[in-house]
Amino acid sequence: MSVATFNPADAAAITATDAAVAHITRQIARSGRSCLRLGLKESGCNGYMYVLDYIDRPQADDRAFEIAEGLALYVRQDDLRLVRGTEVDLVTEGLNSSLQFKNPNATAECGCGESFSLAADDGG
Repeated sequence: MSVATFNPADAAAITATDAAVAHITRQIARSGRSCLRLGLKESGCNGYMYVLDYIDRPQADDRAFEIAEGLALYVRQDDLRLVRGTEVDLVTEGLNSSLQFKNPNATAECGCGESFSLAADDGG
């Protein structure tokens, strides 16, 4: 199986802050799996919701984004156009920490931060 890897210098790449990389690394280790996939599902009050799946190995339609040396975040080809250019960050507020997604494709986010919408489908 061949999984394409994207160069982080590419504007369409998925990137992560150092804090997010450290968090993702810990969570993968705790999950007992070896990889993390970023995906989307239609849901929420605004259209799409991010989904993180811990997986044992990428599938043929996964694209790898190296977010740190030896650590890749996978995205299915079908979701790629919706999340291209996204930066993953770990944000701490009080005692709570969560991953947040800075998606340049999102045109609106709901007040609860759980979902987002996109401009009209551009077919691409």
